[in-house]
Amino acid sequence: MNEALLRSLTPSVLGVLVRRGADFAAAEDAVQDALVEAVRVWPSGPSPSSRLRSSRGDPIRDPKAWLITAAWRKFLDATRADTARRRREDLVDEEPAPGPAPAVDDTLQLYFLCAHPSLTPSSAVALTLRAVGGLTTRQIARAYLVPEATMAQRISRAKRTVSGVRFDRPGDVATVLRVLYLVFNEGYSGDIDLSAEAIRLTRQLAAAIDHPEVSGLLALMLLHHARRAGRTAPDGSLVPLAEQDRSRWDTTLIAEGIGILQAALARDRLGEFQAQAAIAALHADAPTAGETDWPQIVEWYDELARLTDNPVVRLNRAVAIGEADGPRAGLAALAALDESLPRHTAVAAYLHERDGDLSTAARLYAEAALKAPSLPERDHLTRQAARLNTHHRH
Repeated sequence: MNEALLRSLTPSVLGVLVRRGADFAAAEDAVQDALVEAVRVWPSGPSPSSRLRSSRGDPIRDPKAWLITAAWRKFLDATRADTARRRREDLVDEEPAPGPAPAVDDTLQLYFLCAHPSLTPSSAVALTLRAVGGLTTRQIARAYLVPEATMAQRISRAKRTVSGVRFDRPGDVATVLRVLYLVFNEGYSGDIDLSAEAIRLTRQLAAAIDHPEVSGLLALMLLHHARRAGRTAPDGSLVPLAEQDRSRWDTTLIAEGIGILQAALARDRLGEFQAQAAIAALHADAPTAGETDWPQIVEWYDELARLTDNPVVRLNRAVAIGEADGPRAGLAALAALDESLPRHTAVAAYLHERDGDLSTAARLYAEAALKAPSLPERDHLTRQAARLNTHHRH
């Protein structure tokens, strides 16, 4: 059984069922049941689709058509158990004969549906991973470190919420991109690499729609993912960007990300993900930390702040100003921001250290450690405070 093939076919199979008249929630359940059936009867190991055979030895010449047929039958089985006899009989009469899968691809509409504005961000993420990504509820629950029953309830509520939404209604690309970026930022947990899954889903979206911000998000993901191996030491501790071993960065992903970004920027329809990707590209393109083009990074943060008016962007801009124009300029930019911003104290600590005020920096690092959102970040900030305190005593 080729799991990658199965998951890539999931959205288009689901789209076919919905277009045939199936309710979205029931159709999604039927597709999941068909995927389970495929795991049971398809052979083990990746194979070219033209050579797939079922466990009975029958050739599976069109895996997508096989899944559509299996899912439709699962849906009809569920419908027969329902009390709505007239609709049930109509659907049975409408059952199409087996044959080649239709050419219509509803992948894009599924992205829009799963990121519908009526859904909470966490529900949109879960529904996208299941309906578009083809992950099981158990896999999603493990990735988000919640009980399977909790995730099942979340997905069921999300499906009920969007079941009445017209399938051919135009959607909001920006909302879809925010959902995919949420998935990407979860990283790796459970048995699913959510960063890699987000990249796969964004590639799939880029194939379905020609949009510069989709390309911008894909480029951003690739450029961040390329640095993944350098972000942690063998003991699991965080390694700051300036101290990372750049030989461990994936140059193939960097080259692909920069190529995608350049093509998107050439269309002159700048958006926030393109601007973020441009900043990531400048970091990735620098042979050493000392050769980073900080003045250009500040310019991109100015563009990003204009596009989003996001205080976290302005916080990162203060760091860039501190690198480009000196720590005091960075501290002046920081002074204009709300001190309750996440990581504000950590940025202040870094800039004070750069300015030579080690006692203030050590105190702020210790304060920042208490507010850190993750254990690795807390440990990193605690080590920074200890390092400066040791230096100060000597």
